[in-house]
Amino acid sequence: MQNVSILLVEDNPDHEALTMRALKKAHVLNDIIVAHDGAEALELLFGVEGASDRLPIPLPQLVLLDLKLPKVDGLEVLRRMRGDSRTRLIPVVVLTSSDEEADVVTSYRLGANSYVCKPVDFVQFMEATKQLGLYWLVLNEAPKRAKAAAGR
Repeated sequence: MQNVSILLVEDNPDHEALTMRALKKAHVLNDIIVAHDGAEALELLFGVEGASDRLPIPLPQLVLLDLKLPKVDGLEVLRRMRGDSRTRLIPVVVLTSSDEEADVVTSYRLGANSYVCKPVDFVQFMEATKQLGLYWLVLNEAPKRAKAAAGR
């Protein structure tokens, strides 16, 4: 499980499958790890305190984060990521079905790099996911410190 590049945090199996299909169709070849709730995402990023058998994954280049998650919501995942020097610079794209203004504002206030509402239409969803992969994994220039941390 080395060279993990994308962490997808998504609790809906249909949205997970659509996102994976869209990334594959867009020729995003990066490894993708899926966390099905916020607690699992935090375990993958930071490990489990006191459990040496559950080490964190290598830091991803990109996190696609749903907000409405069981156990720990997406806003808390984002808050903890931005509060830790190891994950502070990793781009986080909130990819959610919520178009609530409060969610948008809070996400940006907590340090989200982008906020994308999941399109209901399949073709639009595929195109949006393709554009996310192209921009954040190919065009975006991450700080050298974040690149080095992603390969830890």
